[in-house]
Amino acid sequence: MWILFAFGSAFFAGITAILAKCGIRKTDSAAATAVRTVIVLVFSWIMVFVTGSQTTLGTVSGTSWIFLILSGLSTGASWLCYFKALQLGDINKVVPIDKSSVILTILMAFIFLREEISAAKAVGVVLVGAGTFMMIEKRDITETKSAKKNWILYAAGSAVFASLTSILGKIGISDVESNLGTAIRTVVVLIMAWAMVLLAGKINTVKGIPKKEMLFITMSGIATGGSWLFYYKALQDGPASVVVSIDKLSIVVTVVFSYVVFREKLSKKSLAGLVLIVAGTLAMLV
Repeated sequence: MWILFAFGSAFFAGITAILAKCGIRKTDSAAATAVRTVIVLVFSWIMVFVTGSQTTLGTVSGTSWIFLILSGLSTGASWLCYFKALQLGDINKVVPIDKSSVILTILMAFIFLREEISAAKAVGVVLVGAGTFMMIEKRDITETKSAKKNWILYAAGSAVFASLTSILGKIGISDVESNLGTAIRTVVVLIMAWAMVLLAGKINTVKGIPKKEMLFITMSGIATGGSWLFYYKALQDGPASVVVSIDKLSIVVTVVFSYVVFREKLSKKSLAGLVLIVAGTLAMLV
């Protein structure tokens, strides 16, 4: 069943990027992240009480608390970088870089979790890396320098922190019910996101969010909550390297919807890169 949960996570994660992009056209990315976190927090704790997981809160070990908190901090950092990158760059450029976190996750899973790297996974890593490189065209880097926009750096930061999130989360939920683990992590993300808004003096931007964008931000938060619940249930029962690989297939969902909603088209080179990423991801499932 964990494979089905992983694919469910991929679908909702793919939709999240589209909804979030619609919600940050005029809204500050940090403010949008903070608002989304409130939605995810409510969603995740509702699931905790529906499943009765709150009764196991007192049994969570100190070690699990530490790693869940660290995982939450990594998630918060990844979110802030990701939505800033989305605000500055095209979805079809940002998402592939973010999804390349699967490479770092597999390496970390091998080093820290002692998960084996098979020949198929090694091939998959190479294909994903090559595909990601192909989807970032030279003109994107040139435009970034001339326009002084750092979306590539933000996207890369999102990937690094996303990798840490997966590894720390895997360790943190080893003896914790997945819904409860997700809810605990979300509290940490909430605190971090709102702290960033307050420190940056952007609290007034929250009040000025247009109603239409607030709707998309809310929907994005709900989609994120659904993705998280599926993801951490899969992560609890399956190997981190495989779960993360399936989850990264959300890039296909994102690319399809980005064309339908924003008319963002892929060049032949980028399309070939996407094919390599999908092929590499599927290779990791062998």
